Amino acid sequence: MGNASTAKFGIGQVVRHRLFPFRGVIFDVDPVFNNTEEWWNAIPEEIRPRKDQPFYHLLAENDETEYVAYVSEQNLLVDDTGEPVRHPQVREYFEGYDSRRKSYRPRDIQHH
Repeated sequence: MGNASTAKFGIGQVVRHRLFPFRGVIFDVDPVFNNTEEWWNAIPEEIRPRKDQPFYHLLAENDETEYVAYVSEQNLLVDDTGEPVRHPQVREYFEGYDSRRKSYRPRDIQHH
């Protein structure tokens, strides 16, 4: 197994899925796969991503709903629409949307 690569995308960046019609803002990054085997095996084998790459936690949305998604780096592309994400949890993680940079500014979250 090779070394985990450096994350291509960052916290606050708006991305879209390469195969499926949804987009979202990144709120956390795992350097390699960090989910359950059950989740992994639920992905059809022909499109199952490698585990040795960054995986991103997204506040995601499609035409119908908003949800949290966990997506491999190989399946993400930059979303260049310039549109903010409508997910209701965006304000919990981010201060606001920078339309010039097409990304969100992370909040300073206090840990106890």
